[in-house]
Amino acid sequence: MTMAQLDWPAVLSLAISREEEAAATYHRLQAIATDPATKQLLLELEEEEKKHKKKLETLDQEDLLSSEVPEVEDLGLTDNLIAEPLSPELSLQDGLIWAAQKEKQAALFYAAWAKKVRSPQLKRLFRFLEKQEKSHKLRLELEYERQFLPED
Repeated sequence: MTMAQLDWPAVLSLAISREEEAAATYHRLQAIATDPATKQLLLELEEEEKKHKKKLETLDQEDLLSSEVPEVEDLGLTDNLIAEPLSPELSLQDGLIWAAQKEKQAALFYAAWAKKVRSPQLKRLFRFLEKQEKSHKLRLELEYERQFLPED
């Protein structure tokens, strides 16, 4: 996509495609995962991506432009961890790390576009999409913390 091709429908179409790709990836991984907890996580992630796709399909430009999009905390728990290659033996811990890092990449993608565009409407849309991906990452990192980081 070039800057000249950017308009509200094109950006939404791109975001919807990315949600579809993520859902399909989680679905494929469910089919090969052997750990029941990982299978369940992947199912939940697939369903979440489908919900986000539906939300984007009905996103109203005026509503987004007139509403406040809250900041999303970034715990950074998985940022410096090594994501294991995807395999049937993928553990829940590695699955959480991998998924959180993918969500971070998506957030960075939208943040970069928000910096490039001049249109206030598109800037707002890209910031909204960035925060959506950050909220996905936050959910994954909270689950990672609950499952794998001992309490003090």
